Amino acid sequence: MIPNHVAIIPDGNRRWARQHALLAWRGHEKGVERFNEIVNALFKRGVSYVTLWAASEDNLTKRSKREVAVLVSLLNDWLKKELDSQELVKNETRFRFIGRWRSILAHDGGLEASVRKMEEQTKSFEKHNLTILFGYDGQREMTEAIKKIKNTSGNKVGNEEVQRALWTGELPPIDLVIRTGGEPHWSAGFMMWHTANSQFYFSRTLWPQFNRKELETALDDFSKRERRFGK
Repeated sequence: MIPNHVAIIPDGNRRWARQHALLAWRGHEKGVERFNEIVNALFKRGVSYVTLWAASEDNLTKRSKREVAVLVSLLNDWLKKELDSQELVKNETRFRFIGRWRSILAHDGGLEASVRKMEEQTKSFEKHNLTILFGYDGQREMTEAIKKIKNTSGNKVGNEEVQRALWTGELPPIDLVIRTGGEPHWSAGFMMWHTANSQFYFSRTLWPQFNRKELETALDDFSKRERRFGK
């Protein structure tokens, strides 16, 4: 059984860099390389939706400006390469970039233009779906959804109303969450609505070292689990 929607919390970039006596941004650079490999492998295995949490609100507001600037630059460079190669378009992959990064980052180094262009070019695709969460906090997403429902739906509050109000409302439920880095805990209410019935796979491997072999182990582990959905 192949999951329809896989979400990844790629923890461990900075720890990997420290272990190799490198600056933190080198860990992020390696993490972006790993991201390409793992996302492509997931789509080839038949996964339709891949969501990756690239940075939380705290990551963008509490880490050094230099580190954040490097992360923004790496993402922008990756997007520019994808725009040039047209790989997402060729593979019919819908691209979404979700979070509060616009309001947090005073200068994004062209990231907004790249995101806008990629989202526009891929908005009609359905075969594959790639979502990057950047400046994302699940608790804030839920509180903002509640405010939106209050202002638009009156007294009617049901599952459909909540789903539509979420930043990630277009995405289906998450079947499998993979968190790397050896810290088996949840953070900032990560996609709490979508993970209500998810399976979780916690890896001790730091994200820059998480390879296809371990991905296959995670998918194999998922395929052997019985999903009862509360029954």
